[in-house]
Amino acid sequence: MSESPEPDLDPAQVCEEARKLAENGEAERAAALFGKVLALGDTPCRARAALGLAVVLDDAGDVAGAREADRAAIATGDPEYGPRAAYHLALTHERAGEQAEAAPAWRVVVDFGNPAYLPPAHLALARIADDAGDFEEARGHWEAVLGTGDAEYGPPAAHDLAERLLERGEPARAQRVLTAGLRLVDRAAAPYAYARLAVALGIACLDQAIGAFDAALGQDPSDPEVGPLATELLARTLPLRGRGGEPSQVWRRGLADPGTAAQVRARLRRDFGGEEDDADPADLWWEPVVEQAVADGTLPALAGDAFGALDHMYALLAVRDAGGADAGERPKGDADEALGRAVRVPGGYAWGPLLQESFAERLRLAMDAPDRTDT
Repeated sequence: MSESPEPDLDPAQVCEEARKLAENGEAERAAALFGKVLALGDTPCRARAALGLAVVLDDAGDVAGAREADRAAIATGDPEYGPRAAYHLALTHERAGEQAEAAPAWRVVVDFGNPAYLPPAHLALARIADDAGDFEEARGHWEAVLGTGDAEYGPPAAHDLAERLLERGEPARAQRVLTAGLRLVDRAAAPYAYARLAVALGIACLDQAIGAFDAALGQDPSDPEVGPLATELLARTLPLRGRGGEPSQVWRRGLADPGTAAQVRARLRRDFGGEEDDADPADLWWEPVVEQAVADGTLPALAGDAFGALDHMYALLAVRDAGGADAGERPKGDADEALGRAVRVPGGYAWGPLLQESFAERLRLAMDAPDRTDT
């Protein structure tokens, strides 16, 4: 790694010269000088020279030599260059995808106890443990990062830990972690980091709210005053957390309770129309369809069905006017066929039979009605 020792060398001066050479792109000359310092044996500059050599060799593509030099620096126990060498060694393993080898190097960084290098080391160890499925070990490292108060590594540690806490159904703890993380962020200097934690905090609040609403409905029978409100809040909040299949169960439970059914139905239908509507919902065949769609969270799909049917029917009827020809010149059979096909379109939808039954009933009433023609 070096030539014969030269006892008259000033190790500090040689290290500084080697550093300047490395910065100017003269890697070979820099490596040679660092090697001369190492050849002097146990000097105060040995750790500095070993780390310098590791960096130069790594940049030159000699990873194995760089790692050997890193280990030499670590072995000195130097409180500054020792953890820096362990940090560099860990990065060479991570860069190669060698997480199992990186972990011991990161632990060495932690063992040195240098505050400057603890945050990244703990964060790296947390992620390695998390990837291995060891939540408790990962949580310890994430909390250690937060404990350092580091503004760079603390926020991502808070986000990662909160994410796992939410997955484990612990939103209150996630909120505390995220609040601590937000205190570390300068909103003006790091707006994206702040926004990321703020959104995560909102999600944690939603999860806690869902738990509270669900607990309020745990009584049997439900509180007649609180039950309907809790039912609506829970049903409308669940989709915000991607739990779109659950609101229908919540609505059905509320509608099945005699003590709350009327108020729950009123809340379910709050967006159906204004109070000025004179029509009795019981007389409108589509009301149960819309109500069920709202309860199931499928209203957009229902609207898509309705517009799809309208578009299809319109196309069947409007095609007779294509080309600007006079409709009166077409055979009556063509018009009848177009009308017949248009009328049959709704039959392919789940709500089609209700439309057909409604029309049949209106037709029957019209046929049975007395003649009111003025004479």
